Order: sequence, then C-alpha cells, then structure tokens
Amino acid sequence: MNVALLIALALALDYLLGEPRRYHPLVGFGRLVDAIELRLNRSAATQMDGVLGWLLAVAPLLLLAWMVDGWLQGSGLLYLLWSVVVLYLAIGWRSMIEHAEAVSAPLLRGDIEAARAAVAKIVSRDTAALDEAGVARGAIESVLENGADAIFAALFWFALLGAPGVLAYRLINTLDAMWGYKNERYLQFGWMAARVDDLVNLVPAQLTALTYALLGSHRAQAFACWKSQGLSWKSPNAGPVMAAGAGAINVCVGGDETYHGKLQQRSILGPALDDSTRPSAAALQRSCRLVNRSIALWIIVIALLEFMLR
Repeated sequence: MNVALLIALALALDYLLGEPRRYHPLVGFGRLVDAIELRLNRSAATQMDGVLGWLLAVAPLLLLAWMVDGWLQGSGLLYLLWSVVVLYLAIGWRSMIEHAEAVSAPLLRGDIEAARAAVAKIVSRDTAALDEAGVARGAIESVLENGADAIFAALFWFALLGAPGVLAYRLINTLDAMWGYKNERYLQFGWMAARVDDLVNLVPAQLTALTYALLGSHRAQAFACWKSQGLSWKSPNAGPVMAAGAGAINVCVGGDETYHGKLQQRSILGPALDDSTRPSAAALQRSCRLVNRSIALWIIVIALLEFMLR
C-alpha cells in the first residue's frame, strides 16, 4: 500500500481532529507504566528491574500489533484504516503547532503572563521569571525538538516498519518521557528506557537535522551549527536537531536555564546572540513554518522512493 498516501491521510486526520481529548490510548499506556513501576522500582531497584519493566510494558503490545497487522494485510480498506489510525495516534503535529501559537499570540500582543502560562505547558524549566526572549526560546526549542520526536521519528518508523513500527516507537518514546531521567529515582530503573529511546531516534534525528538545514533560509549557517554544536548538547539526538534548526531560522537558543529551582548549564545553539538572532514570537513562527515545510518534503521524498523501488 502507498506509504506516502497513508502518511498524508494520517496527517490530514491529525490536522482536522487534533489529539483525542478523551480516551487517548497513550493515557491508558501511561497508567500501565505507572503500575509496572509501582511493582518494580523499589528502593534497591537495578538496571535489570528497569529492563524487566520495559519488556513488560512494550513487548505484549508490540506482539499484539504485529499480529493485528498480519491479520489485516491484504484486506484493503481495513488495513488502510488500521495503518492511518495508528499513525494518527502516534504523531502530534497539530498539537505542537497549537501550543506554539498559544505562546506566540500573547507575545505579539505584549501579554507576558499569558505567554509564560502557555510555555509552562510544553517545557519543564521554571517559567515564572522568564522575559519575552526566555519564553520564546523555550517554545522554539520545544518546536524544533518535538518536530523530530513527535513527527519525523514517527514518520520514519512508519515508513520503515508500518503500523507496528510506529507503535513501537511511540511506546519507547513515552517510556523515556516517564522513566528516562538521570535522578535518584530513575538513574538505574530508567536506564533501559533512556538508552533504547536514544537508539531509535538516532537516524531520524540526523535526517531531521538535515531537513531543517536544507529548508532553512540560512543553510550554510545551519550546517555549521549542526557540525560544531550538535554534540555539545546533553541529548545526543536533540542537540543536532536543535542546532541545525536554530541555525536554519537564524535564532540563538540554548544557554543556562533554571529547572525546579536549580540552575542548569546548557550550551548555546545556533548563531551568536545579537538583536537579529534574539528569540521572539516571529522566530517561533519561523520554527513552525520550518517544521511544516519539512513535513511536505518528507512526504515527497517518501513518495519518490516508493516510485523508484517499484
């Protein structure tokens, strides 16, 4: 079945409906993950406890998905609906754009309190004292990084392995979001979740960085930032994506931020900070347009690859 068409249909469904407001399957998965952690993540939890928890959370659902996918192959419309719905539930395009607009709109009208409240919904840093640039910076970083996590990695694994592939990716990514912290509670137990997520995002992140660099208005700068700054970030996959994206839209992001009352040192990503590269509502809007152009390019490239491989 035409993969590019399935992707276009899933994205259209996401654009029209957005994320399900109630009964999202990932909410149920989150409850399952919490129950598994309650049983296994005790005071003396080891990495092997985390491996067991990871397998209990992912393996049964992945096996079920492969079985359903096998049953439905060749059934025409049913297989199309299965594939499109699974991909639709795994991506977060409209949600990401709506969250970005909820930040840029109050910034443009000078309502910093509303902008802080909006950005607090998508970042984990302390937002109460952020100025306009700080609010915009947080939202831009979220858009660039989540473009890779919530959209392009999902499209990559769907194109490669179909509905079971994208479901596996989304479960892995959700587990990392819940367990993949380097703190006392999760340092051992969340080791597996963090490492597997790094692995499955490795190739999609590089492809996303390449796409951002190619489609930005500052290509040479984007490639230079990607090469020189990508590996300086705390995440091996987020760093290249954010560095290339920041360079592509000519905005300076990164830098030290406060998380839960503690200052965290972070590298600068993108061009050096000056009046022209200062994070702003306009730069946030450019980041959204970059993601949208990148989606269009991915669909075109996937369609061309399918045509060439027939």
